[in-house]
Amino acid sequence: MPDIVKVSVRGLVEYVYKSGSIDSRFRSVSTMTEGTKAHQKIQKNYAENDQKEVFVQTEVERDQLAFLIEGRCDGLLFSEGNVTVDEIKSTSHDLQWIEEDTYPVHWAQAKVYACIYASDHDLDSVDVQLTYMQVETEEQKRFKKTFTRNQLSDFLTETVDKYLPYAQLMVHHKKKRDRSIKELPFPFDTYRAGQRKLAGAVYTTIMEEKNLFAQAPTGIGKTMSAMFPAVKAIGENLLQRFFYLTAKTITREAAEEALMHMQKKGLQLHTVTLTAKEKMCLKDKTICQKDYCEFAEGYYDRVNGAVLDILANETVIHRSVIQEYALKHRLCPFEFSLDLAYGADAVVCDYNYVFDPRVSLKRFFEEQKKQSALLVDEAHNLVDRGRSMFSAELFKSAFLQVSREFKGKNSELQKSAKDVNDFALAMKKQCGEKRSMVQEELPEALIELLELFVAAAESELLRGEEGESQQLLLDTYFTAQSFIRISKLYDERYVTYVEYVRSEVKIKMFCLDPSVLLQQMSKGYRSSIYFSATFTPIDYYKDMIGFREDDYALAIPSPFDPDQLEVYIQPLSTRYRDRENTQEPIAEMISSVTGKNKGNFLVFFPSYQYMNDVYEQFQRLDAPVQSIVQSPGMTEEEREGFLQAFQAGTNGTLVGFAVMGGIFSEGVDLVGDRLNGVIVIGVGLPQLGLERNIIKDYFSSRGKNGYNYSYVFPGINKVLQAGGRLIRSESDHGTIVLVDDRFLTRQYQTLLPNEWKHFTVI
Repeated sequence: MPDIVKVSVRGLVEYVYKSGSIDSRFRSVSTMTEGTKAHQKIQKNYAENDQKEVFVQTEVERDQLAFLIEGRCDGLLFSEGNVTVDEIKSTSHDLQWIEEDTYPVHWAQAKVYACIYASDHDLDSVDVQLTYMQVETEEQKRFKKTFTRNQLSDFLTETVDKYLPYAQLMVHHKKKRDRSIKELPFPFDTYRAGQRKLAGAVYTTIMEEKNLFAQAPTGIGKTMSAMFPAVKAIGENLLQRFFYLTAKTITREAAEEALMHMQKKGLQLHTVTLTAKEKMCLKDKTICQKDYCEFAEGYYDRVNGAVLDILANETVIHRSVIQEYALKHRLCPFEFSLDLAYGADAVVCDYNYVFDPRVSLKRFFEEQKKQSALLVDEAHNLVDRGRSMFSAELFKSAFLQVSREFKGKNSELQKSAKDVNDFALAMKKQCGEKRSMVQEELPEALIELLELFVAAAESELLRGEEGESQQLLLDTYFTAQSFIRISKLYDERYVTYVEYVRSEVKIKMFCLDPSVLLQQMSKGYRSSIYFSATFTPIDYYKDMIGFREDDYALAIPSPFDPDQLEVYIQPLSTRYRDRENTQEPIAEMISSVTGKNKGNFLVFFPSYQYMNDVYEQFQRLDAPVQSIVQSPGMTEEEREGFLQAFQAGTNGTLVGFAVMGGIFSEGVDLVGDRLNGVIVIGVGLPQLGLERNIIKDYFSSRGKNGYNYSYVFPGINKVLQAGGRLIRSESDHGTIVLVDDRFLTRQYQTLLPNEWKHFTVI
């Protein structure tokens, strides 16, 4: 009996019919977007007897495989005995650049639908029509061809034959994968306390197609607790894949390490790690133009062979592996990694590949999402990351520069850029002496100007010229496109603000409450697992991430003995106005604590300035310890060097000075004597500023404590994350010192974990 391969029409043709380059200029101005509203507008004009959203299905056997091919045809049009299959595509770009054969993949999709329908209804021929609609103007453009039933049948056979090697590889891999999962033991000798409970909750959540908010203490092994049951769910055919989403490089590495532990126990799983384009690029500069980059031209002609090669020979597919095969097949490694993600069992990547509407993996269709789960690590980060992903900003200077560059070269482009610049100038005048202005309304006039600019920019970019002015235009074009795209999400949870410094003007559509949009972007996945050690207070994070009534919530208490931790509070003021006066006593306290307790210490500060000021005072004390200091913009090698300095078994004392909320205060795992103490300076409040005050006012106007939502809760999270670096296992012991008089107030006492409440005041 042949193995069954279920594939959508769209998935089939998008794998087979790719060709050309990945030149970003051409890709950006020609990418089709799904537009439900556009489809509905066209379908409303169908005749009474016409049909829309018609489900079709067929089965094709090839080499012991039975391909079950299915999909939904946008429209079936009936006229004078003829049948027309209508395939609708919507775009935000100008239709003048779309010719009959611009997109072979669109013809392929429509022809497969036509083939299935002709076969089912015994038709000698079928008309195939492509209907393109410009979403802003609603302008339409149509192309039509007639195909015989034999032509369509031959086309489907040819398409399946091209897809066959990939299908054979994936069927073979799935059998090996599922066998390995059934035999896979938990990769460690025992579960840590609380770890089995979390793993069980994750599996149950996936099985029941629910979502889970889980608060679990640092050090119990949350990464494995989430991944192991997700892997088991794949083996039980509950899932096809899972995404492990992280906010930082360090937590991504922890995910890769967990997968490696399971691979060593026999797991056969295709795991792909997505890395930022700039880090993946094999060229000196990240310029995706065929005249500059040999890895862009002809990309789609070579990628399928490369996919087969790497999947046949590798399971753990991370940055260096992808780059190796990209060089071998002459491919852009970043684009290659994205193509690999669509066939992977597990994908480790940043939040934005799922949640950011501008860069998410859009080729994952709804039927694939239903078979996928999201494992969202350190999910407390989703609040501010969500605001960032759903916001958009632009600067006046870019449009002024474009206007000057193209004066006398392209009058339409020059004028459209100048109009945006003039709009920003008018907004600057309205700001007056306050230098800022906030309004609740969508800046519709600006959106209209940006749409005109985008149209003019596309015409210029399609001329294909090179040079710095073209790169400037491309960057500004993307900014405008992003602004327009985010404007479609604008609702009562947004404000628009304008601020200026000297001649520069910034206009930003600012998402204040990302919860609804986070829900929308995760909609369709089988399960979403949000987990963190610092969902405190839990009601705040439920509110801001988007907790639904039927979602599950779990809080696992710390399994560690309170005697493992000594907690001290030094009630000094670290408020901005008092920092100059407290530098010396804090330096003396650090010297005293690290002098009495040998080992390795991390000291976290609310800012680089405060850290450097205290560090200067600390050096004057000439304490007999080694010290290292975090600096802004550290490279990966410098970060690794900083952490490598924390070694167990040394006789001396090491003090690391770092910034709270930075790269070393979250996701860092210094087990045992690699870290003996943590000192946290301040309550972590974000810096006072326009955006934080806008957030405060927004939530206050909705009956909530705006100051807590904007300042206190994000601040205490930084404190808890920093302190969480210390106790990472059952054998760890150490000291935590919290420096700020506010830690003794009732408000902050309620926010501290129970194991921190048995403190001594110093």
